[in-house]
Amino acid sequence: MKTTSPLAPKKVAFQTLGCRLNFSESGSISQGFVDRGYEIVEFGEAADVVFLNTCTVTDGADSSARNLIRKAQASAPGAKIVVAGCYAQMESEKVREQGADVVLGTSEKYRVFDYLDAAEPVVRIEKNAEFQGAATTLADSHTRAFLKIQDGCNYVCSFCIIPFARGRSRTIAVADALIQARTLVGQGYREIVLTGVNVGEYESTSGEKLSELLRRLVDVEGLERLRLASVEPNTLSEEVLRVLKASGKYQDHFHIPLQSGSDAILTAMRRKYDVARYKDVLAMVKGMFPLAAIGADVIAGFPGEGEKEFLETFELMREQPLTHFHVFPFSRRKNTTAAKLPGQVSSAEKKQRVRTLIMLGQAKLDAFARDTIGQRASVLFESQKDGLWEGYTPHFLRVRMSSDEDLSNQIRPVFLKGWNGTALQAGAWLS
Repeated sequence: MKTTSPLAPKKVAFQTLGCRLNFSESGSISQGFVDRGYEIVEFGEAADVVFLNTCTVTDGADSSARNLIRKAQASAPGAKIVVAGCYAQMESEKVREQGADVVLGTSEKYRVFDYLDAAEPVVRIEKNAEFQGAATTLADSHTRAFLKIQDGCNYVCSFCIIPFARGRSRTIAVADALIQARTLVGQGYREIVLTGVNVGEYESTSGEKLSELLRRLVDVEGLERLRLASVEPNTLSEEVLRVLKASGKYQDHFHIPLQSGSDAILTAMRRKYDVARYKDVLAMVKGMFPLAAIGADVIAGFPGEGEKEFLETFELMREQPLTHFHVFPFSRRKNTTAAKLPGQVSSAEKKQRVRTLIMLGQAKLDAFARDTIGQRASVLFESQKDGLWEGYTPHFLRVRMSSDEDLSNQIRPVFLKGWNGTALQAGAWLS
């Protein structure tokens, strides 16, 4: 008598571009595929569905999205190609023309399962005014959990396309965030990173205090480490810092966007702070977290940025306690005010300024990392690459260490022995 073997599960491959917010959303969506019987495979392998969660913050992000679509078509020629997120929201027609089977905007991405069986191409870019929660899941294999607490933005920065892509600010309720956090800890996650487009808008959008959300979250039993994603300097309050300091769980790393060190350029960007305010915020952070690493975004070559304005940015970043530089050339995004401003900077000049700032950033990161050599650090190890375990210190410095043990998702004290420009070399701490 012949027996029929069960059908092999369908396969889905994911690739995510952009911010941690996108990664949290991909985590939730990937879990939805697993719950429906799909097997998740690496991007580039044969699959029945390829899900691309895209970004559109710069020209480079758009280019990366287009390249991913081509790679997906080449690696999985029979697959249904789903292109979702910010690039899909803003350039749906281009995405469809490139051959995507399902094009879903920033809200519609969560409804992907409604469209997988459609016989004809699907384009859905309607925006939802409701908050849609998202968090890392066991399906997406991250060690640090990303928990989405805010989405959208009410600011009107002249260079930014994200409010067009994601809409107005909206937030998770404190009670719902606590449920999500307890679920993540129950799944074995030891570190949570709170994400959003503009998390500092939490209180003005929700009516609940960000400091209260943080105070409740750090009390979640089993949570060992907490981080905040990028926080605008005009929204980072002393009250929030005091809660983080008292928690004993917050890691010594902040990301505080700068964008420019020139007041004239900050005004043209429609930022909500000036250089003096930015310096005050960094001083406040270092006053409470004296050993903190601080990252900053900066845009090189904004319209009207001459040599004087660029040097003001360079000097500010050199003198301030910034350790992690995220440097971008100005991108002319359609429908933004900055795209129409006079004084556009040439591509060659933008590239040179980007290189100059990256070199400064590397020098400052080198100095900061070398200052930790000979010290003890607590590292959350994530994965093994080339025979070495990799993880991050509280200061978000990458660590590599040899060990015969399985260190995945383990927090271990290590001895920091050296720095090679990209990672610290470490040995086991012998107490």
